[in-house]
Parts: sequence; C-alpha cells; structure tokens
Amino acid sequence: MRELEPATFDEAIREGPVVVDFWAPWCRPCRALELVLEQIEDRVPVARLNIDDYPEIASRYEIFSIPTVMLFAGGAPCGRVVGVRPLAHFESWLGEVLPAGELDRLAVQPYDDA
Repeated sequence: MRELEPATFDEAIREGPVVVDFWAPWCRPCRALELVLEQIEDRVPVARLNIDDYPEIASRYEIFSIPTVMLFAGGAPCGRVVGVRPLAHFESWLGEVLPAGELDRLAVQPYDDA
C-alpha cells in the first residue's frame, strides 16, 4: 500500500481512481481495515495517509473520524466510507461509485505502487 505525504497526495488523486485510507498508527480499527483494503488492491490502487503526520490534508477533506476511506477520480472525491466494513461492502461500494466498467478496466491494468 502506497504511503502518501503532501508532496505525493495531489498527484496520486489526480491520477486516480485511487482509494485513500486516512489512518493513524494508534488506531486499532485502522489496522484491521488494512487487511480488507489489501484485498481490493488488485482491482483499484490503494494508498494511505497518516492523519497525525499530515493533519492539513485530513482537514481539507473533513476527516473527523478514522478510519475513513475515500475514492478519488480525476482529483475529486467520489465517495467515502467511515469505519471498518467487510470486503463485500467495499466491493459493492466501488461498484456504485466508480463509473460503469471502470472497475473491470482497472482489474486488467497493471499498477505500479512504487
């Protein structure tokens, strides 16, 4: 999972679609959610931003509770999930918020998380 910081955040969301996990190291639910998000990485790029290190970005997107997961496409937020949810929820959510066919296209496209 790609770690974001101010120097890489805007570029990552502009390139989207990308799922961004707003998290903190002390947050146990955030750590549990990481396992779920790893399972969708083969379909859509996933990155994360530590809100303790970069509160200004969390504030920009009104992140009041963690974990919060947002989908960005073309630099704009497309959807948000707050709290831990099962894999099936994220699969359904991505199907709802991504344009038709986008999830299938991403699944066959290589992703470089370097």
